[in-house]
Amino acid sequence: MPALLSRFRHPYLLLTLTTLFWSGNMVLGRAIRGDVPPMALAFWRWVIALLLVLPLALPHLRTQWPLLKKGWKPVLALGIVGIGCYNTFAYVALQYTAATNAVLLNSFIPIATIALSWLFLRKHLHPIEGFGVVVSFVGVATIVLRGDPTTLGTLSLNVGDLWMLGAVLVWAIYTIGLQWRPAGVDPMLLFAAFAAVGVVGLAPFYAWELAGGRHINLHWGAAAGLLYVGIFPSFIGYLFYNRAVSEVGASKASLFIHLMPVFGTLLSAAFLGEIPHAYHYAGIALIFAGIYLTTAALPRLRRK
Repeated sequence: MPALLSRFRHPYLLLTLTTLFWSGNMVLGRAIRGDVPPMALAFWRWVIALLLVLPLALPHLRTQWPLLKKGWKPVLALGIVGIGCYNTFAYVALQYTAATNAVLLNSFIPIATIALSWLFLRKHLHPIEGFGVVVSFVGVATIVLRGDPTTLGTLSLNVGDLWMLGAVLVWAIYTIGLQWRPAGVDPMLLFAAFAAVGVVGLAPFYAWELAGGRHINLHWGAAAGLLYVGIFPSFIGYLFYNRAVSEVGASKASLFIHLMPVFGTLLSAAFLGEIPHAYHYAGIALIFAGIYLTTAALPRLRRK
């Protein structure tokens, strides 16, 4: 995995791949919801990710244990919100709310991250960065509203929407909180610590779900789905995201969440046979324009 991180070194490439993996996670989470309950899906995906990272993390444990022990508070907090809460909240939300509502609410993550960065860290955006965020969000809205603004009036909050808003909030907190992770700890060991905290935190809720009679209907499709969410969105995706946030900061990294509707559209066309419409292309163009303004145009202005 260190070789993989060195090969995919550019933070924007890491963020793009991460959102691609996470888009697949949303598609599969919705597809197998009848066979894999939300707590089971969240618990086993992180068990798989933890098993994958342990061989890479354990060699560093003896030498870096003092650093990890010293920073136990942020490790505990980040493991709970980033591993234990976000995807669990999203999986629960998809049990109750329409996909359109979930995607629209999920797209508030960059705005929530920027707002919390300003509120608690006093970080301010350059005007062109703020404009890029707005342009990108308009692109997301164009896709989820199918190019018809009047669709917004038909959306209404339900219990699933509230769960999704909770997911948005905890992910924004996780993204900002990464700056307080223990310095000097190997990324594999740190990720293993986060995953271990998440698995321990999820275990009682998974047991509660089992006690309620909700079990996994295991077949090859459900097993393949569990392996996918454990390997790509969980193991590889979180390593990529943590690395990218450390290089470009929370606000810019969170903007790439807006790519999820883009990849969702492409994945639907590729695997479900859904033909994209004009509003899909318009939304995708606006999203890429917004990301360009924030990640490429601003550095050029500063150099000038």
